[in-house]
Amino acid sequence: MLGRGIIVAAVLAASCLFGGAAKAQQTLEAIKARGVLHCGIGPGVAGFGLPDSKGVWQGMDVDLCRGLAVAIFNDKEKVRFFPLSASVRFTALGAGEIDVLFRTSTQTMMRDVSLGLRFATTYFYDGHGFIVKKGMVDKVAELRDATICLIQGTTNEQVTADYFRSINVPFKPVVFERTDQAQAALQAGRCDSFGTDASQLAGVRATMQSPKDWVVLPERFSKEPYGPYIRRDDQQWFDVVRWYVTGLIEAEEQGLTQANVEEQKAKAVNPNTRRLLGVTPELGEAIKLDRNWMTNVVKAMGNYGEIYDRHFGPRTQVDLPRGPNKLWTQGGLIYAMPMR
Repeated sequence: MLGRGIIVAAVLAASCLFGGAAKAQQTLEAIKARGVLHCGIGPGVAGFGLPDSKGVWQGMDVDLCRGLAVAIFNDKEKVRFFPLSASVRFTALGAGEIDVLFRTSTQTMMRDVSLGLRFATTYFYDGHGFIVKKGMVDKVAELRDATICLIQGTTNEQVTADYFRSINVPFKPVVFERTDQAQAALQAGRCDSFGTDASQLAGVRATMQSPKDWVVLPERFSKEPYGPYIRRDDQQWFDVVRWYVTGLIEAEEQGLTQANVEEQKAKAVNPNTRRLLGVTPELGEAIKLDRNWMTNVVKAMGNYGEIYDRHFGPRTQVDLPRGPNKLWTQGGLIYAMPMR
């Protein structure tokens, strides 16, 4: 039989435990009370997030933040951007400085089980690559004794070290905190190559002084699925972020665009379309958002493919083919889980 003191201590411990859990289930409510979403992004990579000539942030990660603000407030301006280096991004999220991290962040097992964070869902598939001066080498294995720029706190540090160790080729790493620093070092000749994810290398190349002088080698050395991260202690917020990204993909699968979403909603017969666009309210109600949350998002930002094309399409300076980021019906890996 437990002594009275032990029982009291147990009750107090349980009270603290469940009180803390209840407190943690308040991210969405805190955002609504604050009136603005706090969104972590990268410090500057063309295609994902980079200030334009007027100082306004543009990019896929930036638009995903804006779209989430639309889902919550029906206002894409109600978001504050926090540019974060790779080495501090997860610390900032865990400390509550931001609500969500949309920042070219790969899901890995150790991140998933050891950081106290949750990866919501994949919105971009990538792989580690290397950029070099055109004509320097044809294969990465030829970079013997090369000096290679890397970004601190990324999976790319480990991937590069593991690959060169596996083929017994020595190299000299030069580590930087930010991509723009590595890019400057590469252009200045301090590094022979820069190793990071291929999509980011395409963005780096696009903003070089002479892009045609540089080439991203065709080999890929890792799987890098990007997705938003949140703190692990809030299931409701996890649901909002996960199904928001899924809804963007589902909208593209259904052919719902920024231009036609209102028309399609007005004449919707397909039950999936009616649910997604709030003709019937159950999806919004399930995650405590307005029934028209996804109609508002698509009208303001477009579907997944429109967001991709706006920042990586053939009319952009990056011009990165979708490849694995095509819909599954087109041979890619992008796939919306059933929204029903």
